[in-house]
Amino acid sequence: MDRFQEMQIFTAVAEEEGFAAAARRLNISPPSVTRVIAAMEERIGTQLMARTTRSLHLTEAGQRFLDDCRRILGEVDEAEEAAAGSYSVPRGHLTATAPVLFGEMFIAPLMAEYLDQFPSVQLNAMLVDRVINMVDEGIDVAIRIGHLNESSMQSVKVGEVRQVICGSPAHFDHSGRPGHPGELRSANIVMSSASHLLSDWQFVHEGNNLSFRVEPRLIVTANQAAINIAALGWGITRVLSYQVADQVAAGELEIVLQEYEPPALPISVVWQKTNRVSAKVRTFTEFLTERLGKNIALQPPNRGSS
Repeated sequence: MDRFQEMQIFTAVAEEEGFAAAARRLNISPPSVTRVIAAMEERIGTQLMARTTRSLHLTEAGQRFLDDCRRILGEVDEAEEAAAGSYSVPRGHLTATAPVLFGEMFIAPLMAEYLDQFPSVQLNAMLVDRVINMVDEGIDVAIRIGHLNESSMQSVKVGEVRQVICGSPAHFDHSGRPGHPGELRSANIVMSSASHLLSDWQFVHEGNNLSFRVEPRLIVTANQAAINIAALGWGITRVLSYQVADQVAAGELEIVLQEYEPPALPISVVWQKTNRVSAKVRTFTEFLTERLGKNIALQPPNRGSS
């Protein structure tokens, strides 16, 4: 096996954090993967991966080697794409990332539509609720919610989302609609432990910043669970506006305290700055920009979103 293939296998094991998962990704047998890694370590003369019966992680030497492998493999891919003309025709593998719920609701359907238009492209979607380092993890395109601080990236704003307080109309009819954020201290609050909106709730009113520390009575592990519980009438949750746009439109949830909402957060399509942008990245970013920019759930209220 040549060293290029070894690098591909090593990178897959590191990214999948396991031999079996890497074997499935590469469609080869797990023993073959194990033998390749062992042979690499023997040839190089150092341990690249520390293994236990339950986990696998990179050594310091392994992390440096992974960085080099990604760089080398990326350069090879770029050379092949240039030779194949993929800077004019979309082709090859494309990796994109987005937050989990946003990706499920908005990005996954668009990916399927994009692939129908460009049959020579293969897409890998990483839907995770963390900010991925695009260079380190080989990401071509990212959808970010929030203010950007990645100067090495290009981006275009495609919409915005608000931080909203909501509950069911029946709940507010029974318990009353809060007129001030301070009233939320005594409310039944359900929140996701994965949400950055969990405890310190920021508000703005007449130019003044307000901050309240809330104590949720119910904490769940997913935003959708918190939204479902609020829609059932148990209490109040705080989420991003796109996450409840459908329920608000259907009358299942009602947004309150809108006059106290902090400034909206931008939604951006982000890609790496390079001298030459491949056709797959160019067409995918243009496709996302056009489609997301027309989605009323992602636009300011005066353009029709809730």
